Amino acid sequence: MSTAPERLVGQLTRIRELSGLSLRALARQTGLSSSSLSRYMTGQLVPPWEAVVALCRAVSRDPRPLRPLWTEAMQAGAAPAPRRNDLPADIADFTGREAEAARVAELLRSAGAVVVDGMGGVGKTSLAVHVAHRLAPSYPDGGLYLDLLGFTPGQEPLEPSVALGRLLGALGVEHPPASTAERAALWRSELSRKQALVVLDNAAEAEQVRQLLPGAGKSAVLVTSRNRFVDLDGVPPVSLEPLSPAEAAELFGRAAGVSLGDEDGASRVLDQCGGLPLALRMAGARLRHRPGWTIAILAERLGGDTSRFDAVFGMSLRQLDSEQRRMFRLLGVLPGADFDAAAAVALTGMREGTVHSVLEELVDAHLAQESPPGRYRLHDLIRRYAADLAAEEEPQTEAAVRRVLDHYLTLAVAHDRTLPWGRADRVPGDPAQAVAWFDTEYPNLIACFDAAVRLGADEVVAGLPPAMRAWFFRRRGTDDQVRMLEAGAAAAGRLGRDQERAALLADLGFAHAAAGRLTDALRAYELAARADPAADAELAGGLALRTGFALRDLGEFTQAQAQFRRAEELFGQTGNRGGQSQALAFDGWVTLHLGEPQEAATIARQAVALAAGPARITGLVTLGVALAGEDEAESRKLFAEALELAELAHNQAWCHNYFGVALRVMGALDEALVHHRRALELIEQLAEAQLEINFLHTYAETCRAAGLTCEALALLDRTIDLARKLGRPNDERLAAEARTALLAG
Repeated sequence: MSTAPERLVGQLTRIRELSGLSLRALARQTGLSSSSLSRYMTGQLVPPWEAVVALCRAVSRDPRPLRPLWTEAMQAGAAPAPRRNDLPADIADFTGREAEAARVAELLRSAGAVVVDGMGGVGKTSLAVHVAHRLAPSYPDGGLYLDLLGFTPGQEPLEPSVALGRLLGALGVEHPPASTAERAALWRSELSRKQALVVLDNAAEAEQVRQLLPGAGKSAVLVTSRNRFVDLDGVPPVSLEPLSPAEAAELFGRAAGVSLGDEDGASRVLDQCGGLPLALRMAGARLRHRPGWTIAILAERLGGDTSRFDAVFGMSLRQLDSEQRRMFRLLGVLPGADFDAAAAVALTGMREGTVHSVLEELVDAHLAQESPPGRYRLHDLIRRYAADLAAEEEPQTEAAVRRVLDHYLTLAVAHDRTLPWGRADRVPGDPAQAVAWFDTEYPNLIACFDAAVRLGADEVVAGLPPAMRAWFFRRRGTDDQVRMLEAGAAAAGRLGRDQERAALLADLGFAHAAAGRLTDALRAYELAARADPAADAELAGGLALRTGFALRDLGEFTQAQAQFRRAEELFGQTGNRGGQSQALAFDGWVTLHLGEPQEAATIARQAVALAAGPARITGLVTLGVALAGEDEAESRKLFAEALELAELAHNQAWCHNYFGVALRVMGALDEALVHHRRALELIEQLAEAQLEINFLHTYAETCRAAGLTCEALALLDRTIDLARKLGRPNDERLAAEARTALLAG
């Protein structure tokens, strides 16, 4: 149960989301300091009542209902730092395995990694989760859990790059680098600073987990697989055999609520279950829910099938009525790893009340698992069994899956419309709740998208990527997004929706650019322009602006300038002052790099005059650099304002880096180095390789000016290495030329 300080933080967070303001802007509006407001929002400090009142008034909300909660929070003190825990719930009737559990725990402490292997149904996940919960106090930074889908029916195993992206996202890295090697390095770096336990469940092969293992540090990784990984160096295995007869009898007795003793039929039941915990729990649950049965009757019912799984699953299935049986077999074809009752309603078409009662019956029979409350999943073996039944008995599986696809698309669109990032048509809602929904359902949304592609459900294929655009920007890298946008654009084309296809291709270009693939980005932008030649001025202006960004990063400043000026003209036609300001600001930026500081300053002033709030940042920075050589005081003032407006880390980093450039022009080299270092600190946390290349190059130039030759060479070498990895020949050439000039001088 959450504490009063934690609940108060939740209320304050909702107030901030309702305001639609950045932290700095909200601080200005309420008369609070940004640093204090940040501490209030993160639970580091309980705010005074006057601050709560000011925040409530900012969104026209009555503060009085919060007074009791605030009083309780003040008495309790600041909320503890949040501890992430993605682990499934521990199994209440976990039985035996004491030696194996002790061995796993010891290897986690000594080796930092262990693989638990064994056949399906033998209890690998149960043991891993049980040990992880037992060791929780030793890992203060919490527990991470990721299902690698190695043996999940109907789904492909997660690629290492995708798995790394999800793990980094769990650690708060919003935009991981593009390459698998860079992601793996960043994962090891992030993990080395923490003391966390990572459970990688259901791995298919050693190569799937090799790059997910920890490096130095106190974190540990626990892997489960049906296969034994003999070629995974440095990761010792612990192999699980079926339970011993004594352990099997104990587990069955606990599941059934009986004491076996020498009761007739007990040995036959245990033999039929083969010492597998999954089968033992299901058989025990069947007996518990049939009080008129004896163990002998259960043994007789199990005896008709030769396979222990056919016997136990079939017996559990026979207890279901027709409605329950139909839901069970349809769950075998449900896209995704887990689900809630609403997804089951869409899948089956049953009433909500009926669905809840059926799910309770499936959980009681151990045909489904509920963890956490309200979220359900099927064991892979049971899922396979259900899917086989669906293939044999269910004529309407495709229609059921399509209902689920429509359900997820509808919810994604609805939640997306409550997010404040870049939306003109935002509707009232709780953005925090929307983000939490996307976070929870992300694997299922990807699975639904893949199912839609297989079924040719073009409405879903074209509709999901734009519904996830804002969330992708805030939460994930580009792996899944690029794949979805490519397929979505093709689907929009088949549907004859030229403007929708152009927008998807423009998003595809932006995703490529964010990953540093600029030539791919330009290709996508060109396809977008062809897709809808008669695009309205707003769409065409956005496309020109993005094309200018890519050309700027490739060093094609003259071509970029032409695109920015076209964007400014198009945004002027639609009255989009924010778009005009951005186009003018970047026009000024490339004009500055073309050696025209006076013209750049004139353009930047126009940009600043048009914009308000964070939209002024680019114009302020451009103007600050342009004036550095002639008006030091004004330049410093402009950078101070830009930093005050910079809420996002990448904007802060950009301001610090180019403040360093301006200070170098002023001759304040020591001060300049401080800002360059701060810029790199910020950008390394974000893993944005393109900005890092830009910052390294300018930082190296400042080091050269300060006589720090060794530091400058190291920075240029790092620039060259990054540029090669990203396929950025212009950046590599510039850094190599700077290196040669430095050595010659």
